[in-house]
Amino acid sequence: MKKTIIWLASVIGFGAVVALVFGYIEKPVEIRKINVSGECLTSVPKDRTAITLRVTTLDKNAAKSMKMATDKMAEITDYLKTIDVKMQTTEFNSYEKTEWNHELQKSVDLGIETRIAVEVSAKDAEIIEGVLNKFAGQEDVYTENLRMFTSSEMMKPALDKCLSVALDDARARANALVAGDNLKAGKLLSVSYDNVSYGERPVANYRLMSAKMAAIEESFDTSGSIVGKDTEITVNVSATFEIK
Repeated sequence: MKKTIIWLASVIGFGAVVALVFGYIEKPVEIRKINVSGECLTSVPKDRTAITLRVTTLDKNAAKSMKMATDKMAEITDYLKTIDVKMQTTEFNSYEKTEWNHELQKSVDLGIETRIAVEVSAKDAEIIEGVLNKFAGQEDVYTENLRMFTSSEMMKPALDKCLSVALDDARARANALVAGDNLKAGKLLSVSYDNVSYGERPVANYRLMSAKMAAIEESFDTSGSIVGKDTEITVNVSATFEIK
């Protein structure tokens, strides 16, 4: 009986030791980590110039107002199809227009106003100047929102590169923070993009050579060509590295 008890106690003791050893082995080793941020600032040239052409017509008859607007816009788009531009309709609206009459002290119906707008852009600023020269000052045609911008074809590779630079900056900051303990940033454990912003600046100078520029809604210096500053890109990332 005693031998049996001693044998059972030995088995239980051995099992406890084995369980303790394996439990220690299986216990995950805590990875030392560091969280840092990284930043990239860059700029990309603006490679396209754009203008919005808007047709606005007013008539007591709704059908006539719409026909006047669509006919004029068809004339504009037919011309735009013959030159190297991209165009996109940005507005198509027809509504009753009213105006406050101070003498009658009431709102007076002026008719049906139809508005159609198309954004036109080109790589060559001179093409946009030609569009302005052709349509500025024409009846029912208005020009607005002249600007330069960076196309997605130019923006994407610059953004991809900037993201990589921001991550490198995060690693450099991590190394700087742990260098005092003779450590360094190792494996990248996680990364997230905190913010990507684009600093679009307005066209610096509107210099359009045209005798009709006085009819344009904005004021232009007609002594040269359109000039625009680069698009500024700011990228911020958060990264977690293993400390080695």
